[in-house]
Amino acid sequence: MIRVVVVDDEQLVRAGLRLILEAAEDITVVGEAADAAGALEQAHRLRPEVVLLDVRMPGVDGLTVAAEVVSAGPKVIMLTTFDLDEYVHRALRAGAVGFLLKDTPPRELAAAVRTVAAGNAMLAPTVTRRLISSFAERGPARRDTARQRLAPLTARELEIVREVARGLGNAEIARRLTMSEATVKAHVSRALAKLQAGNRVQLAILVHDADLL
Repeated sequence: MIRVVVVDDEQLVRAGLRLILEAAEDITVVGEAADAAGALEQAHRLRPEVVLLDVRMPGVDGLTVAAEVVSAGPKVIMLTTFDLDEYVHRALRAGAVGFLLKDTPPRELAAAVRTVAAGNAMLAPTVTRRLISSFAERGPARRDTARQRLAPLTARELEIVREVARGLGNAEIARRLTMSEATVKAHVSRALAKLQAGNRVQLAILVHDADLL
C-alpha cells in the first residue's frame, strides 16, 4: 500500500481527496493536516511515501514548508487551484516531484500518487514542458555552472540524464537505449548521488540549465 498524508486547510477538500485516493486498492490515506506544522509533524511521525501539500494555506504556506517535508523522507506533490509559474518554480526548487491542479480528474490523481511513489516526477500536463524548459533564464554563467556540475557523470550517465530531462521514465529510456530497466535505474541513482540531486526533476532542471537538449 502507498501511504499518503493529505495537507489542506479546507476540511472539505481533505475529505474529497481522501475519498478519491482510498477508492484505489493500492493507496491508503494515513493522516491529514490543516497547516504547515501539522504537515511536518505527520511527515515525521507517520512516515508516508507521499504527501499531498496545498500551496496556499494560512500562516506558513505549502511552498515554504515543502523542503522540510521532503527532508523528512516523503515525496511531495503540490496541489493548487492556480497554474502559476512562480508556484511551480518554488515547488521544484524545494524538492517537490509533483505539481497538480485541484481540478485534476480522480483517476489521474491516483495515477500521480503511484508515479511519484515509484520515484518519477508528475506535473500537470499544462505546465510540464513549458515550466521545466523555462525554469530559469539560461545565461552563459548559469549554463557554464550547470555543465561544471554535470562534469562528473560518465558519458552513459549523461545520456540517460538527458532522457530523464525529456520526461521519459525508466522503461521508456531502457527501450530507447536498448538496455535493461534495472540498468537505467542504477545509472539514474548514481547520477543523483554524484550531483547531490534530490529527485529526477532536479536532474531535468540541471540539464536544461546546461542547455544540453
